[in-house]
Amino acid sequence: MIEVESITKRYGSLVAIKDVSFSVEKGEIVGFLGPNGAGKTTTLKIITCYMPPTEGTVKVDGIDCLENSLEVRKRLGYLPESVPLYREMTVKRFLKFAAESKGVNGKKKEKEIDRVMDTCGLSEVKNRIIGHLSKGYRQRVGIAQALINDPPILIFDEPTIGLDPSQIIEIRQLIKDLGEEKTIILSSHILPEVSQVCQKVIIINRGKVIATETPANLTSQLQKTTRIILRVKSDSEPVDSIIEKLKGIPGVMNITREHQEDSLVIETDQTKDLRPVISRTVVENNWDLLEIKLHDFSLEDIFLELVTKEEEAA
Repeated sequence: MIEVESITKRYGSLVAIKDVSFSVEKGEIVGFLGPNGAGKTTTLKIITCYMPPTEGTVKVDGIDCLENSLEVRKRLGYLPESVPLYREMTVKRFLKFAAESKGVNGKKKEKEIDRVMDTCGLSEVKNRIIGHLSKGYRQRVGIAQALINDPPILIFDEPTIGLDPSQIIEIRQLIKDLGEEKTIILSSHILPEVSQVCQKVIIINRGKVIATETPANLTSQLQKTTRIILRVKSDSEPVDSIIEKLKGIPGVMNITREHQEDSLVIETDQTKDLRPVISRTVVENNWDLLEIKLHDFSLEDIFLELVTKEEEAA
């Protein structure tokens, strides 16, 4: 659906992205991640034909972005990080303007406006002035303009930035629903959001792609140890003594204290699950077992490890 091949973008002597390549298949929801200044927005602007690459090619649905940018734009719905809204217009008037700009006219225009307002939950505020709406509703208007003319591909750049928790949940669910029928690229700094919505992630740093995989595959590649969260309490033994006894269990590699005084993080090798052995040790020593669970390797852990390795290499 989207093929990015060896694109580079230079602004004079500054190289914003260099030799970036990746692909997005039809029906995928892909998270596009990276630190500030990594080149995410530049890459998205090239894909959406807002600017050309200095080198390389981008094809959307088999169409070259340089050779036939108008055809590419018909297949894309784009929500930039700063949503370009005319705040003095009503919601419906703005969506009419967006539809006309995309060449949607006549009876189809009214049907299309009603469809996107219904999809984005805007019907009740269609006659409200955009500047009087909450940030969450303004984001919905931005998504609605991207959906006009029913493009098969949607590109969202930081769609939940600046929203409160309830608004984030609403927009996240909307993106999930859209992903049932669309191909979506989602750029976001909120990594738990990406892990809940996206099937694959592309991580970019210093203008280069450093990973393209599913979160599960990245976890299996990067996680060298298993972490167990253990909370115990003993009236007769201090925490240091408990740690020394737990270190004697074969397979335990390291133990660190969490913020809570009775909470420990036990790192073990991945050959077997040591929770049964650790539980027996707790019982045999008459300690109170408050909690024992595996610590999942999150997308945040993956992101930090990959970016840190890249920074160290640089």
